[in-house]
Amino acid sequence: MNRSELIKRLADERDIPMEEATEIVSIFFDSMKEALQNGDRVEIRGFGSFKIKKYEGYQGRNPKTGDPVQVSPKRLPFFRAGKELKEYLNN
Repeated sequence: MNRSELIKRLADERDIPMEEATEIVSIFFDSMKEALQNGDRVEIRGFGSFKIKKYEGYQGRNPKTGDPVQVSPKRLPFFRAGKELKEYLNN
């Protein structure tokens, strides 16, 4: 399911205009992105949690040429599925 399918499903199930459903979904995702940007953890009970993992820079290698390459530090999102979601998917 992608963002537009989620918007359509929300509009259909709650019988609201597409514009309103679009705004609701946008607010939801924007709030999650903002919280993660601020270093907060986002937890949706029964579904899972999102957090940012920080990775230090390191000396890597170009796999094609073998030349050393400096990989810069980065922050990446990490998702951990909740217990209820895992149980739901395995039943």
